[in-house]
Amino acid sequence: MNASAQLTTLTRIGFATRGLLYLVIAFLVIRTGRAEDPAGALRVLGEGGGRLLLGVMAAGLAAYGLWRLADAAFDLERHGSDRKGALERLAAGASGVVHGFLAWQAVRLIQGVSSGGGGGTQEGTQTALELPGGPVLVLIGAAVLAGVGVAQLIKAAKGTFLRYLEPAVAQQPWARWSGRAGYAARGLVFLITGFFLFRAGLDEQASEAGGMAEALAWLSSPWDIVIALGLLGFGLFSLIEARYRVLHDVPVAGLARRATGQ
Repeated sequence: MNASAQLTTLTRIGFATRGLLYLVIAFLVIRTGRAEDPAGALRVLGEGGGRLLLGVMAAGLAAYGLWRLADAAFDLERHGSDRKGALERLAAGASGVVHGFLAWQAVRLIQGVSSGGGGGTQEGTQTALELPGGPVLVLIGAAVLAGVGVAQLIKAAKGTFLRYLEPAVAQQPWARWSGRAGYAARGLVFLITGFFLFRAGLDEQASEAGGMAEALAWLSSPWDIVIALGLLGFGLFSLIEARYRVLHDVPVAGLARRATGQ
């Protein structure tokens, strides 16, 4: 198996890992009322599954992040060169960075170093607020989050996520509706976190910012369960993608030759 095929296989493990994280997030809300984000779900799995599971997830998340970054740089998914394609590639790059960070957190957990819970969004907001024009930067970040949320809702409504699956599977109701529920729930979570960030920028108070965990905790019953069920759907859809998504290989050898000038 060459390097490109190996990266593709690990990327599928990354999709499966992402799905597992969302399943844990949904399970915790539905069964215990505990709100977590993907990093928190990673800690929960690390506590229950040990180093071997964390090692597999770290490799999968790292490969998934690298694949997303390669998509952003080389348009592996054929997004196109228009404005919409450029935004999709930008989103792919952001996803690559986020999942690379999750892979790093998994490695830290293997080493026995906990990254701690929560606070990361607030710390980042505080850093931004201390920069020149900080409140404006935070408000721009809030607008970006809101835009991502709207994009996720549109994706849920139009079902455009299905175009990446094998055609026979894309026609199945279980693929369509799990994806729609998942993207709709993620869209609402992004809108809520965007609202938190907007409030933090407006009041210049980093403590008012928050991520997915804070958004889920903010929701009252039964809406927290409704969103959790949607995130459960996203977890299931990620597992479907792990098996049936059409992945274009990253030309690892070619990129290595280009980087070394050979």
